[in-house]
Amino acid sequence: MEALSTPEFWIAVGQIIMIDILLGGDNAVVIALACRKLPIHQRNKGILWGTAGAIVLRVVLIFFALQLLAIPLLKIVGALLLVWIGVKLLLPEHEEGHGSIEGSDRLWGAVKTVIIADFVMSLDNVIAIAGAAEASGSSHSMVLVIFGVLVSIPIIVWGSQLVIKLMDRFPIIITLGGMLLGWIAGTMTVTDPALVKPDVMSSLPKIPSTDAVRYGAGIAGALLVLAIGKWLAARKTPAAASTAPAGSIPGVPRLQRVLLPVDGSEIAQRAVRHFIGIRNEFRSPESLDVLLLNVQSPVPGDVSSFVTKETLQEYHDERAEEALKPSRDLLQTAGVSFREQHRIGSPGPTIAEVAHNEGCDLVVMGTRGQGATTAALLGSVAQATIEQCSVPVMLVK
Repeated sequence: MEALSTPEFWIAVGQIIMIDILLGGDNAVVIALACRKLPIHQRNKGILWGTAGAIVLRVVLIFFALQLLAIPLLKIVGALLLVWIGVKLLLPEHEEGHGSIEGSDRLWGAVKTVIIADFVMSLDNVIAIAGAAEASGSSHSMVLVIFGVLVSIPIIVWGSQLVIKLMDRFPIIITLGGMLLGWIAGTMTVTDPALVKPDVMSSLPKIPSTDAVRYGAGIAGALLVLAIGKWLAARKTPAAASTAPAGSIPGVPRLQRVLLPVDGSEIAQRAVRHFIGIRNEFRSPESLDVLLLNVQSPVPGDVSSFVTKETLQEYHDERAEEALKPSRDLLQTAGVSFREQHRIGSPGPTIAEVAHNEGCDLVVMGTRGQGATTAALLGSVAQATIEQCSVPVMLVK
């Protein structure tokens, strides 16, 4: 019990919880998809039993991973994998090929699907959590693992939509998560038995086992993940189009086609209300072509390769309906005719792409009202849209 009162223990617990939330979002999506066809009275049972099986499986896998990390050079291999996992977090997601597994309408079929999915998709979680537990230097590594997993799994399963929305709205969470994996990778590398124990692979040079070395390696690992991730992300992101300044829009009366991006939030609805309020200022407002758009971030590639295309499409359709309905109701109540679409992709660039392809004259969207520095630091869909968009963007606070 003495270990439970040390700062190192609780720092490691915090790391494990954050790792599970960041890397467990895809597992949460699969759990939701696997249980969505169950009758209402069985759905919670399917989620509960599937999650329980996944927790037991995860703990067993991490136990074996902790034993393997004691083998010389395996920490270095694990560290390299963690660097790549951290870099992948920072890259734009793309839904890849689809599998053949559908949600089951039978309780134990759904539970089996959840457990198999967790087994197939948990390599990143297992390596990262084992590394965080081992790097804490505690002799109670399994206590750390069990406690951290028990706390984080329910958050993922029952709060998955909130977690996903938070990560969409504040991309810095993902950036910090990737850097955390880099930190763990760095500390794992310099604590490998082959590099610190004189009697293990004595031909290799040894590294002093001090806090300064571990912290320095952790910082280096975090910065390495950030640098590689940002560099690769920049290469994947299309060049920004020339952008007209947002704010006062010259020639407003000549506008004929308006794009309203929405995500179901109160901020988005505020922008729709603002558009309704200024609509009569446009020339021939009754002939305006209004496009209501929802953009959803794609699920990770390993999820899309695990479930059928039809099942995933139904999942996206349901989320899009939830996001579009509040703004649709506002426009219908105001008597505004409109079209609607939902797309899958990175929100800012996708909004800009739709605006260009649809020949829109103006984008009206909500913003949290962050300053330029805060928006750049925390990440902002509005900021990304302005940077990519070739038509004027009106931001509504």
